[in-house]
Amino acid sequence: MHKINFLILFFLVICWAQVSNAQSVVGTWKTIDDETGKPRSLVQIYEQGGKLYGKITKFFPEPNEEENPLCKECKGTKKNQPILGMIIIENLKKNGNEWKSGTILDPKNGSVYDCKIWLEDNELKVRGYLGFFYRTQTWVKP
Repeated sequence: MHKINFLILFFLVICWAQVSNAQSVVGTWKTIDDETGKPRSLVQIYEQGGKLYGKITKFFPEPNEEENPLCKECKGTKKNQPILGMIIIENLKKNGNEWKSGTILDPKNGSVYDCKIWLEDNELKVRGYLGFFYRTQTWVKP
C-alpha cells in the first residue's frame, strides 16, 4: 500500500514539475523581426530579486549588418554598447499570469517602452507600449 502511495506522489510531483517548466517565461526565447519574419536574436529571460530581466545572448545579423552592432541610438550607459549581452528587459514584476510594470529596450532605435509579457499557447507575448499605443511581438522557443 505504501509503495502505491509513493508511486502516486512521485508521479504527481513529476507532472507538476513538467507543467511548471512548460508554463514558465524564464528561459531562452527567439525574437522574430516584425517586418521580415526572420529570427533576430535569442533573449535569455531570468528572474533576479523577484523581478524579470532579459538579455540578448545571440544576434542574427542581416547580410549587410555587423555581427555584433553597437546600440548607437541608445541613451545613457547603453549608448554605443554592444547589443550582444545587452539587458533589454528590466524590472518586470509578477501580476497574476503576466509580468509587467517594467521596461523593454528596442536596440534598433534606442527607444525604451513600458512592457508586459505573458504566455499564450507556449509562445511568449511581449508587449511594448507608450500610453495607449502598443505593439505586441510573439517570441518562440528556439
